[in-house]
Amino acid sequence: MSVDRAVVLAAGLGTRLKWLTDSRPKALMHVAGEPVIGHLIRSLVSQGISDIAVNAHHHAHALKTYLGDGSRFGCRIRISYEPVLLDSGGGVKQALDFLPGSGPVAVCNADVLSDFDIGRLANVIPDSGAAIGLVENARHHPGGDFALDGSSVLADGDSKLTFSGISLWQERLFDGYEEGAIFSLVEPMRKLIATGRCAGVRHNGYWFDIGRPSDLMRANRLFGR
Repeated sequence: MSVDRAVVLAAGLGTRLKWLTDSRPKALMHVAGEPVIGHLIRSLVSQGISDIAVNAHHHAHALKTYLGDGSRFGCRIRISYEPVLLDSGGGVKQALDFLPGSGPVAVCNADVLSDFDIGRLANVIPDSGAAIGLVENARHHPGGDFALDGSSVLADGDSKLTFSGISLWQERLFDGYEEGAIFSLVEPMRKLIATGRCAGVRHNGYWFDIGRPSDLMRANRLFGR
């Protein structure tokens, strides 16, 4: 299964980065001389993604100015502006209106830097479900989010892992939500887990959530070499 569409979630306020996001959105924080969203877009394009919708709220103009129409990245980018924050699920619901075509849609947090392979999710996604990437728990989140039994995601288990912020969804899963609805992606995710329609893979490569100053510095130490 090929995946050529993605939603990038970049509308967050970036409150954990404190003063760093006073004048620009979290997605424009620099890692190795380039905004983190630039690294993400290039990674998606290298994996065959050609159409990307980016949701925006905080400093949306700066984000739009940097991304442009996507041509310099080798893709087409459209901005899904949110006057009122819609949370992750509502953000995806609205952003889907900006994407052409049909089929599964990758959803990625703009503050995640990783070498995750979207194709691994495409290999396990159920016909009427979703697939999520899971990573080892960070020190600030030792309890994890979900367990993994083979390729099946469970709500509980002995060895829970953390949701990576990278997932793949069958588009029709959002049909039941109204336009402008405010909801987290965790809501449909938990419903799918309860009905055995959420698959998952564990990622053992590099993965950074640069939402905290210490993690942003750590990413720069690694990629600035």
